Amino acid sequence: MDFARAFSYIFEDSDWLKKVGIAALVFLIPVLGPITALGWSLTVTKRLIEGQTTDLLPGWDNFSDHMTLGFKAFVVGFAYSLPVLLISSCTNILPIVAENMSGDAYDAMIMVSSVVSICFGCFSFLYSIFLGLITPAAYAKVAVTGEIGAGFRFGEIFGLVKAAPGAYVLVLVGSIAAGFVATLGLIACFIGVIFTAALAFAIMAHFYGQAYNTAKAAQPAM
Repeated sequence: MDFARAFSYIFEDSDWLKKVGIAALVFLIPVLGPITALGWSLTVTKRLIEGQTTDLLPGWDNFSDHMTLGFKAFVVGFAYSLPVLLISSCTNILPIVAENMSGDAYDAMIMVSSVVSICFGCFSFLYSIFLGLITPAAYAKVAVTGEIGAGFRFGEIFGLVKAAPGAYVLVLVGSIAAGFVATLGLIACFIGVIFTAALAFAIMAHFYGQAYNTAKAAQPAM
């Protein structure tokens, strides 16, 4: 795993400013924009896994391909996030239920709501770490196969993480670092944020590809 490479490869492309700039503009498209930008970034992952070492940053001639790949990855990511979304919905309902109560029943419901919120907070923290390790492997499987189902081949995905846990921990750290890069756009207000967000997508995609290659190399030959 080359941590610095995930950040530096972008600037080796003479058209990087144009490519990232278009990705930033695509972000502005409601709903489909971020999904398409995700697919654009995962093309980096795909190219890296396929052994390409130069010209990793894709252009925008094949917009529909980026949108298709991004949609497949989005479905996988959304499915993995469902447990948190469902529990969060249930947690938010409890205070509403409590508003329709009074006296001891109200106090009891508020207490239950508080306990549930604390438990959910702990679960959410642990599950976010789990997602930070598993999702990159799932995205890489989708990128290299082009299939939504590949993101749900749990045996293969867990096998990747198990084969190179250090690599996927490094991906988690790299994603946090990329998130910091994204926040730098706040200096330039809204336009800066979407530009650095596109940059962060490209950085994380390189980490995904590196981790996948490291895990596959560490797995015993079949």
